[in-house]
Amino acid sequence: MNNKPLILVTNDDGIEAKGLRALIESVKPYGRVVVVAPKEPQSGMSHAITVKTPLQVKKIDENDDLIQYECKGTPVDCVKIASNQLLDRKPDLLVSGINHGSNSSSSIFYSGTMGAALEGCINNIPSIGFSLLSLDPNADFSTSRHFAEKILGKVLANGLPKSICLNVNIPHIPLNKIAGIRITRQTKGFWKEEFDQHTDSLGRNYFWLTGYFHNDEPDAPDTDEWALKNNFVSVVPLHIDLTCYDTLKKIQYWNF
Repeated sequence: MNNKPLILVTNDDGIEAKGLRALIESVKPYGRVVVVAPKEPQSGMSHAITVKTPLQVKKIDENDDLIQYECKGTPVDCVKIASNQLLDRKPDLLVSGINHGSNSSSSIFYSGTMGAALEGCINNIPSIGFSLLSLDPNADFSTSRHFAEKILGKVLANGLPKSICLNVNIPHIPLNKIAGIRITRQTKGFWKEEFDQHTDSLGRNYFWLTGYFHNDEPDAPDTDEWALKNNFVSVVPLHIDLTCYDTLKKIQYWNF
């Protein structure tokens, strides 16, 4: 019987992404690794699941303590199919990433990387989402690998509270430029969305989503955005209960 920790690895950039390869190398020393990742990039899919077409899963590699599958679905599909069909037991840890691009502040609501980690929360699997602040498909993941290994070790040694996951964002700078790790909260902010309008060869209008992030509290040193701007690795604990308990108490007395 294999008593090593069972670690499920997924992402939203697809099975071929360099960030996924870096995360696999980070987790391999810690246990038995099963990778179930989308066949194609699924960025921005948040918590989407496939309900109108069948899911296709293919084993692409197996050796020693590493098995890899590609799934023609979303990151959350990958977690669901792994937990229900592919794994011989519940995983001891779920890791998602390393994402190409930041998932700080309100970006978590759009992120397929964090959608997969939150799906782990729902199923009471200790989960971590990792993101590197670079959209370059050939980015240098050496710094993010270093901190992924460090944080993985801490979580495996200490565990996480029930229904909690970690959102880890890492600056894209050399290791010796990192100021440290900060436990932070999610920054209050939003994406100011804009659309560029174009016309195709048939004269039809189409739009490309653009925009920028508006930070409502740029000088708050306990936030993830401040930490990242100041060269810290940001670790935000998240939970799946979106209830606002202060408001719940207030509106209980409304006369409907």
